[in-house]
Amino acid sequence: MLVLTDSADSADPAGAAPDRGDGNPVLPALDLLPHQVRAAELGISALLSGPTPDAVLVDARSDLAGARATCRLLAAAGQGVPLIAVVTGAGLIAVAADWGIDDVVLAGAEPAEVEARLRLAAGRAALAADGDAELVRSGDLVIDPATYSVRLRGTPLDLTYKEFELLKFLAQHPGRVFTRDQLLREVWGYDYFGGTRTVDVHVRRLRAKLGSEYESMIGTVRQVGYKFIAAQPPRQLPDTDPAPAPSIKTPAADQGPR
Repeated sequence: MLVLTDSADSADPAGAAPDRGDGNPVLPALDLLPHQVRAAELGISALLSGPTPDAVLVDARSDLAGARATCRLLAAAGQGVPLIAVVTGAGLIAVAADWGIDDVVLAGAEPAEVEARLRLAAGRAALAADGDAELVRSGDLVIDPATYSVRLRGTPLDLTYKEFELLKFLAQHPGRVFTRDQLLREVWGYDYFGGTRTVDVHVRRLRAKLGSEYESMIGTVRQVGYKFIAAQPPRQLPDTDPAPAPSIKTPAADQGPR
């Protein structure tokens, strides 16, 4: 466990583990739990430089503004580590969703409650990591197989079941060309006895729902079938201005003999 605090009695600038004999003033219940605890000053450096902890506890008992700023920085870092704020009863009123924390615990909480909150926060983080790993992303398109949902620029698309399955299958194999027969077997199943025209109809509907800006993500390979064209990152324009065109001097007009 990593405890971030502004208390001079418990924080070690180097992030070394404090002497457990001195107790943990931030969350005393930790002394009765089988966790290795190290303390460091408020900030993000201890998380980025040291070993990855099972959870990060931020001391918000007194410096609520500093704790909030630290929590927001840690959440933005996206390390996937459960983030818990330790507060007093009076400090609960200041805690809000914009802190970016996974849970909050009172400084005087009993060991059983602290252990339960740590366990639940770790479990939620693991589930979230598994869910993110299953997402299929391509630019502004996000496909979530767990919830059978598709979002384009954050806006959900209203797809039928087969439209979803077809888009997901193509997006999972970007650049690979599939014949209509292959798509029928993979998406509709071997027991489907319809014709390949079904694939064309569903591709046309998908393109319509993707819109004119994104319909090209499903490409057609003539005489073969279809493929998914992954979104390309935007091209970086050169920072320097183009060199000016060389000036052309025109010869002076003939003045004739003087």
